[in-house]
Amino acid sequence: MQWITEAQVATTLTPERMREALRAAFLDLAAGRATVLARSRAGDPQAGMVSAMGAVLPSLDVLGTKVYSTRKGQFQFLVNLFAVSSGLPLATLEANELTRLRTAATTALAVDLLAKPAARTLAVFGTGVQARAHLEAVAPLRSFQEILLCTRGDGAEWLSAWAGRGLRLASAAEAAQADVVLTCTRATEPLFDGALVRPGALVAAVGSSKPVARELDDTLLARAGRLVVEWKTAALAEAGEFCRAAPGVVDPRRVVELGDLLAAPPAPSEGITVFKSVGIGLEDVAVAHAVWQALNAEEAPA
Repeated sequence: MQWITEAQVATTLTPERMREALRAAFLDLAAGRATVLARSRAGDPQAGMVSAMGAVLPSLDVLGTKVYSTRKGQFQFLVNLFAVSSGLPLATLEANELTRLRTAATTALAVDLLAKPAARTLAVFGTGVQARAHLEAVAPLRSFQEILLCTRGDGAEWLSAWAGRGLRLASAAEAAQADVVLTCTRATEPLFDGALVRPGALVAAVGSSKPVARELDDTLLARAGRLVVEWKTAALAEAGEFCRAAPGVVDPRRVVELGDLLAAPPAPSEGITVFKSVGIGLEDVAVAHAVWQALNAEEAPA
């Protein structure tokens, strides 16, 4: 069995490799060729928690789990891979970097599919690990002329890092009116008034996978023509936007899975699209397998 370090993950994962792995995995899920293990949690938020999630991908001859600890708001991730055909373990990966990158890559897959081609303004709420990863993953997908950053801090580091690339600080009200809005925060209550979002916009909410926390309000959910998720089972159980919505705001029949839309790409919409991500084990196993496969291909004799 192979041990794969954070450094190996970081040097092996490319945007193209992640996109290919995720697209194939979501298409497998849509076609019934993959199975997802829902997240489970145990422990005490004060003393520490353990969580687990996973997936089976027979087309890749791989199944796996991601397990992680939570302690005082900090996470430590590992992914374990096994061969479907033999049941034997293949590898264990240090997965902090993998989790950071696969979350943003999944959002990028959704943005590339669902954002209008003429999108020119991108807004990011938050300045943490996921906000940075999402900006790096999404900014190249459209010809954005302006990037709006909404943060509680001064944003000086971001302004320096993105100098010359159109980034500037903005209020929540202004950022909410961008063509593509990314919310990557630890907020527990809505970040802006959903009435401000413009028709044709895509809003991707990725900040929480807990049913008690939400970044988007009922106004936006009610206005959205499409509610897109990774996996309905997880989204309806874990997304605070859905769990805390008033009765009738989120009809499960309005919620569609990303894999189904990848299999049959929708026509451009003049309505609002919301993509709500909670993170699922399918993403972890698919991307971890791509890392394992790439490393072993590099080591194979010519």
